[in-house]
Amino acid sequence: MRLAESTDTPDAGEAAEWLILVYRVPSEPTRLRAAVWRRLKGLGAVYLQNSIAALPKSPAAERALQKLRHEILDMPGTAILMSSTVIAGDSHILNLYQSARTDEYDEIVDRCKDFLAGIEKEYQANHFTYAELEENEVDYTKLVNWLAKIRARDTFQAPGSTEADAALAQCAQALEDYASRVYSEESEAH
Repeated sequence: MRLAESTDTPDAGEAAEWLILVYRVPSEPTRLRAAVWRRLKGLGAVYLQNSIAALPKSPAAERALQKLRHEILDMPGTAILMSSTVIAGDSHILNLYQSARTDEYDEIVDRCKDFLAGIEKEYQANHFTYAELEENEVDYTKLVNWLAKIRARDTFQAPGSTEADAALAQCAQALEDYASRVYSEESEAH
């Protein structure tokens, strides 16, 4: 695929290759289809149509799709993995991919808002314990790891990463402030 003509990517001038997985899994049990869908979504793949998913080509993506292909064959299903450049419609596939990443960044921002609301709830309830702090640290770590996964598959720098970074920075600051309050309250109690 030639991205030189596409103005909506910072990688203009570079050719991009895509890995295309065309598959069919048995209709029953439905958990098989759901498992394949979850795996592809977890990799960041986008669907071009039913049972045809695409990912930007990379060694890691190829290994993951090869593994998934073998799992589909064991279901028993059929699966073909291809490497491709797009002759026509390259902006469509790129837009699908960018939209999926932007949606993920937006979801991080929403979860950060939930995290901040949770911290505020701790203040309102006057819950300043190590147990509450540990729970909030676990939630924060999940957000950090989730953003790292999104960023790792954000091949074309989709919009939304700056907002996600800012939201996560707010969460880090709120957690730090909450931790200080917990330590202060605990030291006063002893």
